[in-house]
Amino acid sequence: MRVTRPNRAALAAFALVLLTPAVAVAQEPLAAATGSSASWADGWTASAQGVYPIGYSVGQPGPVGPAGPGNTAPLLTAAFPDNQAHNQTVRMIVQPGVEGSRWRVRLTNEFGTRPVTFGRAYAGLQRIGGAVVPGTNRALTFAGRRTVTVPAGRTVLSDPVPVRVTDAQSQHLAVSLFIAGDSGPMTWHAAAFTTSYLSAPNAGDRTADLTDRAFPHSTTSWFFVSEVQVQRRDTATVVAFGDSITDGFFSTINGRDRWPDVLQRRLDEREPAGREVSVVTEAIGGNMVTRIGRTPGGCTPCDGPPAVDRLDRDVLQRPGVRAVILLEGINDLGGGGATADQVIAGYRDIIRRVHARGIKIIGATLTPSAGTAFGLYGTPETDAARRAVNTFIRTSGQFDGVADFAAVTEDPANPGHLLPAYDTNSSVGGAGDHLHPNRAGFIAMGEAVDVSQLLRFALYPAARPAA
Repeated sequence: MRVTRPNRAALAAFALVLLTPAVAVAQEPLAAATGSSASWADGWTASAQGVYPIGYSVGQPGPVGPAGPGNTAPLLTAAFPDNQAHNQTVRMIVQPGVEGSRWRVRLTNEFGTRPVTFGRAYAGLQRIGGAVVPGTNRALTFAGRRTVTVPAGRTVLSDPVPVRVTDAQSQHLAVSLFIAGDSGPMTWHAAAFTTSYLSAPNAGDRTADLTDRAFPHSTTSWFFVSEVQVQRRDTATVVAFGDSITDGFFSTINGRDRWPDVLQRRLDEREPAGREVSVVTEAIGGNMVTRIGRTPGGCTPCDGPPAVDRLDRDVLQRPGVRAVILLEGINDLGGGGATADQVIAGYRDIIRRVHARGIKIIGATLTPSAGTAFGLYGTPETDAARRAVNTFIRTSGQFDGVADFAAVTEDPANPGHLLPAYDTNSSVGGAGDHLHPNRAGFIAMGEAVDVSQLLRFALYPAARPAA
């Protein structure tokens, strides 16, 4: 994975963020096991990871910066010439996993260092490109107001907005945000694998536009949006919690073929009438379970908060969560130099906290990385540690279930390596990196999850402990 150097302003902004308190995200009521017309569940999420442009993006348009540690994201210089928004509109395209007619949208300034004012915000159905289906674009309000200022380190959840999504496999929501004035450092999720659209600087409020003529620039990242909730009966949320392999690196841009997407389609085929499961992805490229530092030349800010630190925000505080699938740890071993015991200790902490909330957790075995040229991923020592971690996942009994991703992706003729058919790059072409499975690999992984067990966890949970 080629790495480029972040600019000094972005690093300074991240340093300031490290000094701010943890983001305060209000916890929504968990949906009752029997469901209710007032229940909310997550329909789509993206884990806020840091300040643009620090992070790993894929298929991003724009010039690439000089080589060096800290960032692989090409800069969107035409839209954000100084890495911030100026009196302009972003149209973020997201795809909920379930149908619905009432939604709430969370805007995030978690890693910003100054307040961001959203002068107007709309949500509607994407038509094609950056265009919106006529008659569907609805104004978002926040405590009844159409303008909202989000302080640094905070998020805000919109009031319910009526937009009818009748086919979650084909319809996308277009969330349009007008940033009034200067945004300062922008909170983002680098690797969206979905194309969104940006106006030019100082283009003003174009949130109500139905055409995309005012949105000449594109991005494969998400800015300022971290969650879309749906209100409906008998809907539960499953969180795919992990790193770049869960985030979809080497899947297909706009193809929805990450392993959580494959799993969503399998669940759709098996769900009982009137009950639905929404699979949401809370994953960050480079993310680690532990707080163990990266090897020299690496860049911790690129990787987002470690799983043990973002668990509350990304899992426990999400509404309607019934189960978690955890696939993470290879970056600790291959990028951070952590031991198998340290990763397992992180697992135990996560399992304890998840179980304390009455939520089930499935452990996913770590896929092979032998042959990888960067970090320590390709070494025999890392492979031995990976196998020790996988033995814990399979045999410890600590997890409520196991998704054996290693078994379906490892080459039996070349142990420790990905199957050759899974070791190419679906996103931008060319060879793979021996770490990230491609579309074919993600399909195999999505098929490896026990859907019958997951439906039991999601739709028929045991009684929860008191909050």
